[in-house]
Amino acid sequence: MMDKRIKGIAAPLPLANVDTDVIMPKRFLITITREGLADGTFADLRFDATGGKRANFALNQPPWTTTSILIVGDNFGCGSSREHAVWGLRQLGIDACIGTGFAGIFYDNVRKNGFALPIVSPAVRDALLVFAGDPKDVEVVIDLGQRGITAGEITAPFDTDDARQTALFRGRDDTLDTLDHARRSAGLRQVYPPKCALTSSNRQRRGCFLKPSDT
Repeated sequence: MMDKRIKGIAAPLPLANVDTDVIMPKRFLITITREGLADGTFADLRFDATGGKRANFALNQPPWTTTSILIVGDNFGCGSSREHAVWGLRQLGIDACIGTGFAGIFYDNVRKNGFALPIVSPAVRDALLVFAGDPKDVEVVIDLGQRGITAGEITAPFDTDDARQTALFRGRDDTLDTLDHARRSAGLRQVYPPKCALTSSNRQRRGCFLKPSDT
């Protein structure tokens, strides 16, 4: 089994049903690039109307200002399909969210961006929230190979699908997988050339009738 671990400071974010508009408010979606989205991530939770930092929000307090792992409430990432929410989390330095379950589209978007979403039982999640809420010792280790989490005296397994685990190990996303499939398809076309050729002049099909023996 390959060894890959995510290790860092964990912050508690116990709110349930945190949707993508909370993660990345729509006013930050005007950019045509991925740059600068860290400022928009959790903007309404992190900042007040004047732009000042909200002192009671965990990510604005040490040691959680350098958080790389979030312990989240139920149904994190619900709402619209905006991938900007995932981009913003990554730019903010978040490598993983640990929770009891995640919204489907958010779960799929995360796979494309090298992000881990360990799924644990409610009891384990609640224990991790308590652990992460104590500023004395907030380091959490996520062992992707063994599918286990260690936080102080807490050790617990987590669920993830095989495709996501492989993508994290190999640094893959849908674009790279598509390019791989395209190269393989090109190789197959050389071994099994198409029966139907296209003329260069009128692009109309020629010789596309299969004989009975070809079916």
